[in-house]
Amino acid sequence: MARLRDLYKNEVAPALMKKFEFKSPMQIPKFDKIVINIGCGDAKENAKVIDSAIADLTLITGQKAVPTYAKKSVANFKLREGMKIGAKVTLRGDTMYEFMDRLFNFALPRVRDFKGINPNAFDGRGNYSLGLKEQLIFPEIEYDKVDKIRGMDICFVTTAKNDEEARELLTLMGAPFANK
Repeated sequence: MARLRDLYKNEVAPALMKKFEFKSPMQIPKFDKIVINIGCGDAKENAKVIDSAIADLTLITGQKAVPTYAKKSVANFKLREGMKIGAKVTLRGDTMYEFMDRLFNFALPRVRDFKGINPNAFDGRGNYSLGLKEQLIFPEIEYDKVDKIRGMDICFVTTAKNDEEARELLTLMGAPFANK
């Protein structure tokens, strides 16, 4: 169950320690959390859309998702402050590693014409963001029960100091990066 956590402890951490010549084991980059977010622009007309997005996220991650609310009113989008406009879930610990394992080994290979994930989507501080176009790539979602195809943003938050350390961490954990 915690296959990736054991992989990190036994193989990834020592390899990172050796490659970057860290003096202390506390300097080794590790995963802090994974945040998965679904934005529902059509939620302002139909409140049931948020419930469906929350149900999908809960099914995919195994953890209850929470709704997100608009911070500002925007007249052009017919959006008022405090309206539900999306759903998110934050994964840590074993559920984080389990989700990462399912994402890298089952979900991403199911994407049509998959050539790998973008190796340049780092933010400069060691965090990686990934966008998916549909939730159907996850085996937990049943195609017949989907009301609408939704995309999602997945953000891997690490303790790495720079992009090079984070890229190496994700590569050693099995992230299928596209060749440059």
